[in-house]
Amino acid sequence: MNTITSRLAAAPISWGVCEVPGWGHQMEADRVLSEMTALGITATEFGPAGFLPEEAVARAEVLQRHNLQAIGGFFPIILHDPAKDPLNAVSAELDAYQAAGASIMVLAAETGVAGYDQRHELDTEGWHLFGRNLDTIVKAAADQGIQAVVHPHVGTMIETTSDVNRVLNDTGANLCLDTGHLLIGGTDPGQLAREYASRIGHTHLKDVRKAVAERVQNGEISYTDGVKAGMYVPLGQGDAGIAGIVLHLLEAGYDGWFTMEQDTILESAPSGDGPVRDVRQSVAFLRDLEAGLAK
Repeated sequence: MNTITSRLAAAPISWGVCEVPGWGHQMEADRVLSEMTALGITATEFGPAGFLPEEAVARAEVLQRHNLQAIGGFFPIILHDPAKDPLNAVSAELDAYQAAGASIMVLAAETGVAGYDQRHELDTEGWHLFGRNLDTIVKAAADQGIQAVVHPHVGTMIETTSDVNRVLNDTGANLCLDTGHLLIGGTDPGQLAREYASRIGHTHLKDVRKAVAERVQNGEISYTDGVKAGMYVPLGQGDAGIAGIVLHLLEAGYDGWFTMEQDTILESAPSGDGPVRDVRQSVAFLRDLEAGLAK
């Protein structure tokens, strides 16, 4: 994969498909996947549980029917609770990943509370357990040819710059560079990409209106309300510095996927184009960026 577009992937969240209860109208998989294909996209993340079939072979067949390669996806898991063994849940999902030919498991460190509107912090003992569980999962995934990466994400156990640094310093896990969630959590995604390019195993490209993100960051509004207020915009139309981040990753030798994500909440079934309109603009931005590099 030598170009931006050859490693370009979509994610169902850009169509408003989300694991959070009550998030909004959930579009059917056939329409979402068909619209991905119509945009010339050839790869996708799985989306939340229930979006695609749970059974491994059936999941792979749905994606094959739409001529889409499975690259893996977002997998929320509790890593800090001594009463839970996260490896059990992860092992079952890894089987589905293998069946679909997926290569990336994007771990979100769930808090145990539904949604992403509350901040939680780990004590020292919790961090130690978190780190042990994380390293165990990374190894188990690697044994099956899958890279498990940590996704810094608002409302999870890995949100702030301090949290991100602790993962980098205390575990062997690589990160999912999510340009939006990092920015909202207080981390400059461009600086992280420059300083830790070798620890970036996967990329979620989100563009963000900084003014709205700051309202979420300072607690003025919730994360969900920020999404509703238009915090996320098509790539190149926000303040995250997407072009610079992509170019730096390429220069640093990053050879992973670029997944476009624009978190969206739909109040009802879309009329007309719906969310695909914004995804189309993001695809065009990345294609223009690539064309500029070729000159």
